[in-house]
Amino acid sequence: MEFNELLSVILFLGFIVLLFSGFPIPWLLGGFSILVATVAIYVGENMEDWLYETYPDTWLDIDWSYMSAIVRNIFSQTMENQVLVALPMFVFMGLMLDRSGIAETLMQSFAQVFGRLRGGFAITVVLIGILLAASTGIVGASVVLLALLGLPVMLNNHYSKELAVGTVTSVGTLGILIPPSIMLVLMADKLSIPVGNLFLGAVFPGLMLGALYIVYIILIGGLAPSAAPAPKNPPPLTARALLSLLWAVLPPAGLIIAVLGTIFMGVATPTEASGVGALGAMVLALINGRLSFSVMQDVVRDTTRTTAFIFAIVLGAIAFAHVLRGLEGDVFIRDWLVGLNLGDMNTILLILAIVFVLGFVLDWIQIVLIILPLGGALIGDPSNTSLGMWRDLGFDNPVDALTWFTLLFAIVLQTSFLSPPVGYALFYVKGVAPPGITLATIYRGVVPFIIIQLLAVTMVFFWRDLVLWLPQQAYAG
Repeated sequence: MEFNELLSVILFLGFIVLLFSGFPIPWLLGGFSILVATVAIYVGENMEDWLYETYPDTWLDIDWSYMSAIVRNIFSQTMENQVLVALPMFVFMGLMLDRSGIAETLMQSFAQVFGRLRGGFAITVVLIGILLAASTGIVGASVVLLALLGLPVMLNNHYSKELAVGTVTSVGTLGILIPPSIMLVLMADKLSIPVGNLFLGAVFPGLMLGALYIVYIILIGGLAPSAAPAPKNPPPLTARALLSLLWAVLPPAGLIIAVLGTIFMGVATPTEASGVGALGAMVLALINGRLSFSVMQDVVRDTTRTTAFIFAIVLGAIAFAHVLRGLEGDVFIRDWLVGLNLGDMNTILLILAIVFVLGFVLDWIQIVLIILPLGGALIGDPSNTSLGMWRDLGFDNPVDALTWFTLLFAIVLQTSFLSPPVGYALFYVKGVAPPGITLATIYRGVVPFIIIQLLAVTMVFFWRDLVLWLPQQAYAG
């Protein structure tokens, strides 16, 4: 191992170890990168004889001028990036919808129609979760809101605690996958592929996951009736209840169509559509009588905090990526993966397994900014079709290959949100769950849903058209 490779390993492992120090992650990410780079520069300038005697093949491309380029790239890659403007708009849209009262109305209307079935209240939570995922795209907000709305209803109707918490936890994480997802916006930017491709590609996998959840709940209702009982003496299903459901669904459905429809039809860019979504969320809150100065103040403050957190990590990740590249760490990792001689498909499976494990200790933003570009570089480069293994994987172009790989990456990341012992969604639910819901109960409840998500990963891995068919149809000709 050469000196630059040794520093690359220290950069990776040191960052993961220092995560447990409790120091703010954005500054840890950027600060440790600068520290490692400073060591490389010092050794290169003051210990050159020792360096090339001990590591004769080492090549260091890091000096002070290289470090100054990081500052320039922060502005060119982030502050002047039009795609990333969509992030605060989508965050604002999701937070405003959380305060608009739409979720409460949906819960009441869906419960009137589906609550009479075995598992009907759990199915209601899944359907509402899908609508919220397509409207908010924020995992924490969706999980907490669904837990507050759905858990009391299911527990009061004698549902199994495991089924109740498993449903709200897993469905709440759909916001990271179903478009418009802020994670997909960030992924598209890091791999230089169209956001529209990822949004379109995520539609079928996201809906498929929701459908698999519903199938599981129906099976539980049939095989273990005590876990998802039908209510005693349910009110009759009336035309008024159906009309009430339709009226409750129309506002969020209209917002989804306004945002995604304008993107898919080419009327607006994702950045422009995010503005439409933010305005639409305000209109819905106004219609529901929930828009006030205090609500606007809270939403703007929370949007600023969330956006600042995301962009702080982005800045740290840019420093990390540039230092890693200067050390040729990206080449070292790529050569290590290729040198394992696992074959193309097995190499991808290894990357996904690493992502799954890292999801236990790293936030999704860090994984997207650090690991995704390394994996994407193996697959291909849209600006240079001679690079990558996309042909060996059987794709016609690198964009299709990267779209497929990125959505596999996204589903695995979503699964890591649920995985014990430290999945983020588990603790979101624990924080708002009624007394009597322990972490052990939550762990047991999410296991079947993790298996379902791994099934979804397998289906997308082998059935690529789940991801690629819709983008190919939309952009045909």
